[in-house]
Amino acid sequence: MPVLSISADQPIQISPNSLWLELCGWKVSAGFPSPAADHTQKRVDLNDHLIRNKEATFLFRVRGDSMTGAGIYEGDTLVVDRSIEAKHNSIVLAILNDEFTVKRLYRRGGVFKLVAENPIYPPRVIKPEEELTIWGVVTFNLHKLC
Repeated sequence: MPVLSISADQPIQISPNSLWLELCGWKVSAGFPSPAADHTQKRVDLNDHLIRNKEATFLFRVRGDSMTGAGIYEGDTLVVDRSIEAKHNSIVLAILNDEFTVKRLYRRGGVFKLVAENPIYPPRVIKPEEELTIWGVVTFNLHKLC
């Protein structure tokens, strides 16, 4: 079964350096631009918005198309937090039989499945003899628009 794989051999740990960007004090309309677009309200550090636990947060690059229904595409960068407990329906970075994969976790009544968000890939029921490790929970997807 094809799985969504990760192109980096090792996770990339988040840099402790701040990344400051200007935050505008109004919501963005999908219509015409505001004449006040040159005025920002404050500066924000993206680490404060994307990272809950710096020591347990890593970035992974996506390869594959099994999670497109969840808005995760080839080349996207996932923010993965190892300190969050994976629950039923979480999108997780898992290690299945020594291979990284990103899927939605199904965990009900002692049954574990890794579920793709693309209908061409069937859910993967985890058999007792298989080795499954939930490496972390995906908290954000950094998806490039252009």
